[in-house]
Amino acid sequence: MVDIQGRFNRSALLFGEDGMARLASSNVIIFGVGGVGSWCAEALVRTGIRRLTIVDSDKVCITNCNRQLMASDHTVGMVKVEALKNRLLDINPDAEINALQKTYTSENAFEFHLEEYDYIIDAIDSLKDKVDLMLRATELMHQGKKKGSTHRTSFLSSMGAALRIDPTKVRVDEFWNVKGDALARAIRNKMKRDKTFPKCKFQCVYSEETPLANVGLADTSDNAASMFNKAQVNGSLCHVTAIFGMTLAGQVLKDILNDK
Repeated sequence: MVDIQGRFNRSALLFGEDGMARLASSNVIIFGVGGVGSWCAEALVRTGIRRLTIVDSDKVCITNCNRQLMASDHTVGMVKVEALKNRLLDINPDAEINALQKTYTSENAFEFHLEEYDYIIDAIDSLKDKVDLMLRATELMHQGKKKGSTHRTSFLSSMGAALRIDPTKVRVDEFWNVKGDALARAIRNKMKRDKTFPKCKFQCVYSEETPLANVGLADTSDNAASMFNKAQVNGSLCHVTAIFGMTLAGQVLKDILNDK
């Protein structure tokens, strides 16, 4: 039973009882709960998503505090997914939050049972792992469109949110139509070299803003570069990464609202 008179009353005014039931029954997984994924998770749970798996191998670092939802002086050193799970359960104690301290790779992809999810959300930084998830998730989307299929999977991906400052430049478009994003360009180039392409079209959140340049030095205690095989650590700000995450959540919620 969904609490449409209390905790989720404002959501229910828009979704109705049937819509809230669809929210509660939808199964969502988010890969990467940093500056983008953490805000996506919060928006989903606050709206009425109950079944949520969050995947991230990292621990909260002091340099996460400028943009990641669960990062605070109190949580520094904690496992990110556990810190976020605690916050999400404070919002809705009845939510089913599955926190996995893992890194998604092609080698362990089978452990996540992607076929069980209605929505797969990619907020991964590693290019290689991001591409692998895209290929596997769109294969599931393709299978779900076949005649007689009883399960439909949707996939959404975040492109680069770093080095941006203008939230009004955030956009949503199909992957091959994304313009001005270095990560999307690198992914497409890799796919062309490898001759491996997504089986279905999928939506991406990205920014049209021309990336700024780093002018300061990254704190060496920030282990993001080594953890995610980044060439470098780039400056990023909460008001942009959060809008990326909220936009991803909005795409999920819009899809559920329209699925009548």
